[in-house]
Amino acid sequence: MMMGFIVNPIAGMGGRVGLKGTDGVLEEAVARGAKPVSPKRAVEFLRELKESAHGNIIKIITCPGVMGEVEAKEAEVAVEILPMKIGVKTTAEDTKRAVELLADAKTDLIVFVGGDGTAKDILNAIKEKGVELPVLGIPSGVKMYSGVFAVNPSDAVEVVLAYARGEAEITEFEVMDADETAIRSDTFAVRLYGFLKGPFLPMKIQGSKQVSPETVDEKENQMAIAKSIVEEMQPSATYILGPGTTVKCIAELLGVPKTVLGVDIYKNGKIILDVDEKKILENVEDWQNTWIILSPIGRQGILLGRGNQQISPEIIKRVGKNKIIVAATKSKLRDIEGGILRVDTGDAETDKMLRGYIKVVTDYREWCLMPVQ
Repeated sequence: MMMGFIVNPIAGMGGRVGLKGTDGVLEEAVARGAKPVSPKRAVEFLRELKESAHGNIIKIITCPGVMGEVEAKEAEVAVEILPMKIGVKTTAEDTKRAVELLADAKTDLIVFVGGDGTAKDILNAIKEKGVELPVLGIPSGVKMYSGVFAVNPSDAVEVVLAYARGEAEITEFEVMDADETAIRSDTFAVRLYGFLKGPFLPMKIQGSKQVSPETVDEKENQMAIAKSIVEEMQPSATYILGPGTTVKCIAELLGVPKTVLGVDIYKNGKIILDVDEKKILENVEDWQNTWIILSPIGRQGILLGRGNQQISPEIIKRVGKNKIIVAATKSKLRDIEGGILRVDTGDAETDKMLRGYIKVVTDYREWCLMPVQ
C-alpha cells in the first residue's frame, strides 16, 4: 500500500496557551510560550506503524522538511520525499500542493497530522483535483470537530493496518471547522464544509462533534446537575472549570460569569476568566484542594484533549483522577458512540492514569460510572 503522509507543523499550538486555535495567531502563540504539537504526534505514529506492520508492505511518501521528512528521520522510517519546496513558514497552499502530488502518485491513502483547518485544506485540494482519495487524520489541532480523525496516533496505526489488509470499510466523514475569531469571542460558530472519504474502524475513529440540543428538558437536566455539584463544592477549594454549557450552568448557580468555550478558575467566590496553562499553574496554590469540572464532547465522548488543552497533563497529574468531576446530561451520555469516554492528552502516562472508570453526574444526586479509554 502507498501511504501519503502530511504534517501540519503548527497545528494545535494555540491550545495550551488559551488561544482556542492557531489560525492567524501563531506569533502570539509563540510569544505566549507555545510549543509544537504535531511533530511529536507524527513521530509517535510513524514509530508505532513501523513496529506494528509485521510484514505489511507500506510505502510512505511524505513532504520535505518539517511537513514529514524531519519526523520520518527521527522515527527512523524510510520514506520517499515529494518533489516540492516549502518555505520557512508552511501554509495551506503547501498542504494543497502535497495533496495534488500524492494524487498524481496514485496514493492509496493520505494520512495527515493536524486539525480541522488541515482537513478542510485537504478537502478543498481533493475537490479541485477532481479525485477520490481516502483520508485519515491524526489529531493535533485544538478542537477537531470533524469526523475524519482517529482518536489518537495509536488508533490511527490500527486503522491504517486494517485498511492495508482490506479489513476497514470506506465511509464518508463530515469536515467541520470553527470560526476561531468567533470562538475567541466566546461565540460557537461551526460550519460543515463537506465530506471526506476515509477508512472506518469501530471505536478507533472519533466521529464528528454533536452540538448539545437547546431544549427545555436539556436545560433542566443541566441545571439539576449543576445544583447537585454546587451543593457538594467546598468554599475553601479551587475549581478549574472546563468548557461547555453544562459547566456554565454551575457558574450561573454560583453567581459568576463563565466562558462557554474557555477554561476558567473559581476560588474564594470569584472567577478568573479564560485562563491558559500558565495562568492555572500561577493561580492554584493548594493542589490538594483543587478540582477539575468537565463535560465530554457530544457524540465523540472526549473528556480531555479537545478544546481544553489548557488543562495540561501536568495540571491533571497534580489534581489527580479522584478530583475530576464529570458532568453530562442523560441525552449526551446516551448519544456517545460506544458508550465510552475517551482521553487524548498527548501524554501516555496521563492517559493511562485516567483509564478505568469515572463517576459522571447525570442529574440531581444521580450519577453513573462510565468507562474511560
